[in-house]
Amino acid sequence: MRRTTFHRASLAAASLLLLAGCGSQGGGGDKGSGAVSPKPTPTPSATSTPTPSTSGSSAGCTPVTSELTTADSGRTFCLAQDGTLRITLDGTEQRPWKKITAAGDTGALKEINYGIMLRGGDAGSAYQATAAGTVTLSATRPLCAEPTAPGGVSCKGIQEWQVTVRVS
Repeated sequence: MRRTTFHRASLAAASLLLLAGCGSQGGGGDKGSGAVSPKPTPTPSATSTPTPSTSGSSAGCTPVTSELTTADSGRTFCLAQDGTLRITLDGTEQRPWKKITAAGDTGALKEINYGIMLRGGDAGSAYQATAAGTVTLSATRPLCAEPTAPGGVSCKGIQEWQVTVRVS
């Protein structure tokens, strides 16, 4: 009788195929290859990088100069009273963003009309700064699309988006 052993190369290849299953997506989406990347991809609206402010209570935050996107997750922004903030999160119908929610000093930001219609899977909000305070804005979406056929690969991962806004 012959003894069977695993070769390291075949074990590594099997592991890669197993891990790639969550990034695979059956069917054609309206956008992208369906692969999941661990970091958000910068969008054209996020190409201008504001410089951090060092004055008074706004130390350690970036002034809001344009629309916030998926690429801004994890950052802290400053917004002057009566200023406006727009957020657009690009998603897909297979991996839709949930509604953007606010926590903290929620009286500091008042949700206003976003002004445009979004495609399926996208999330967007607009806010006006009404009082001093700190607000955390957040949204989530699934990392993997639901299987389109029985026996398809799926995962239960969640992508989180969160920014902190300081109104002064």
